[in-house]
Amino acid sequence: MRTSTPARVGQYTALLAYLVFLAFPFLWLVSTAFKPPRELGSLHPTWIPEDPTLANFRQAFDEQPLLHAALNSLLAALAAALIAVLVATPMAYVVARRRTRLAKAVTGWVVVSQAFPFVLLIIPMFLVLKNLRMINSLPGLVLVYVVWALPFALWMLAGYVRAVPRELEEAAAVDGAGRVRTLVSVTAPLLAPGIVATGLFAFITAWNEFFFALVLLKTPEKQTLPVVLTHFIGAEGAADLGPLAAAAFLATLPSLVVFALIQRRITGGMLTGAVKS
Repeated sequence: MRTSTPARVGQYTALLAYLVFLAFPFLWLVSTAFKPPRELGSLHPTWIPEDPTLANFRQAFDEQPLLHAALNSLLAALAAALIAVLVATPMAYVVARRRTRLAKAVTGWVVVSQAFPFVLLIIPMFLVLKNLRMINSLPGLVLVYVVWALPFALWMLAGYVRAVPRELEEAAAVDGAGRVRTLVSVTAPLLAPGIVATGLFAFITAWNEFFFALVLLKTPEKQTLPVVLTHFIGAEGAADLGPLAAAAFLATLPSLVVFALIQRRITGGMLTGAVKS
């Protein structure tokens, strides 16, 4: 059925309003980052700074160890993404290829686990890390990030595995290849786009995460970038808007770049496997 012109106009209007709603915080953040103190305190704020300045960026780097915090975030995010992909790939293969009750139960548990709030998970995770003597350490934080990213990585990769024709694996089996050899030599190369997309998604999740890092990391030298950004807010809740906006803008750029590269891959991973060939 063809959509009528009024309905189409309404759809595009709603879509435009939604895009504006999503873009407004980032655009206002960019505008604030380049405004001098005089414009930040103005009663009549403007979208475009009248006298743009880079002083907020210099002040942000002078007040807080942003580069060191960014390095901590980078190490934690890269390690978490790599481990999550290495663990999730063989698990996704088993879940996608074995149509057993256990595989169905694992899939159901993956979906249910995504509904768990952070507060429900932080206490048992804190106790486990305390017993392992990994509180206030980046390896402990990486372990938490892996646990948090693993369900979605498993679900996403399972969709890519289902898209790989079984005939290729059967042909490898006829040639004498075992399960592990088939996964490494036949299936894994075909899963490369999905593996990259899943790893980048896990990276974004770990890079932007705040709550776990705030609870588990106490030493300033080990804190990640999202936690360090809170240091621009005073004890009474007064924020140093200029440097805070500048630091937040720099912290947001890696996520935006990575997401722009993988957003189609993420959508494909969600939909792949839903349609039978």
